[in-house]
Amino acid sequence: MGKVTVGIDIGGTNIKMGLVDASGKIIEQISIVTESCAQNKKKLIKAVIDGIDELLEEKALTRKDIEGVGVGVPGLVNPEKGIVTFLPNIPGWKNVPLSKLMRDELKVPVFIDNDVNLVTLAEWKFGAGKGGKNLMCMTLGTGVGSGLILNGELYRGEGFVAGELGHMPLNEKGLSCNCGGEACFERYVGNRYLMAKAGKIFKNKHIQLPDVYALAEQGNVRAVQFWEEVGTHIGNAFVGVINLLNPSSIIIGGGVSNNYKYLNKAINSVIKRRAMKVPASMVKIVRAKLGDEAGIIGAQVLVKESSAYGYKK
Repeated sequence: MGKVTVGIDIGGTNIKMGLVDASGKIIEQISIVTESCAQNKKKLIKAVIDGIDELLEEKALTRKDIEGVGVGVPGLVNPEKGIVTFLPNIPGWKNVPLSKLMRDELKVPVFIDNDVNLVTLAEWKFGAGKGGKNLMCMTLGTGVGSGLILNGELYRGEGFVAGELGHMPLNEKGLSCNCGGEACFERYVGNRYLMAKAGKIFKNKHIQLPDVYALAEQGNVRAVQFWEEVGTHIGNAFVGVINLLNPSSIIIGGGVSNNYKYLNKAINSVIKRRAMKVPASMVKIVRAKLGDEAGIIGAQVLVKESSAYGYKK
């Protein structure tokens, strides 16, 4: 089998872990509930270490068979130093040297990055963006995140916070965002806001986004218009990305992307109307291929790429 990579995707609800082979295939995986250990750093790290040992045992492997560990976290990180800078949805996680803490226990290289960057790496190497050199991967869910591959490398920015597409303003003035800004993209397409809007449109405060999709499939005009409006907002954000970066593809992932059938037409209509003709003619808007496993798979790529960049092990 050869050496394996351990992929860890720390989310606000679950921590997903898996063993990944050289081809990007997950050969074993488990999941634990984040809430059971999140606020106690030592407890969370122990739960992750125990999970790794459980995965290895299932495949009759030992820690010596690990090439490296990749960890994706839902917040700000310093990947060069292996530090979790801040996790907005997991209290108490500020300036935590996660790589060192795990490395000291496992005695193998450990790399960390933002979770959306791991999804981007996975889709770039093994998914919808395979073979591309310039692309953006956007995840649409509770929030809006994005990762960038520019000239064949993951682009993190000066302070490792590049890709905050969700907080790019669509207008000079608009709805207030939790970040303190106004008219942020996320404020118009994030799950929380879409469900609130759907509740008003359909006069049902308990309605969920899959319900709105089902209504659209049944021919409900208001439901179809709902998704077309979401697609229009996404298209307007993509126009800026296309004009600025000239990507070959923009990949859409996350829960909201399940409605791609209705989003795609509106997105492309806006791009055709508003983006510069040359870069617009080069870009393809595609749906992510790897689903919920992308974070684990991206960890395998992170280990390979981080080694190449010389990041702290």
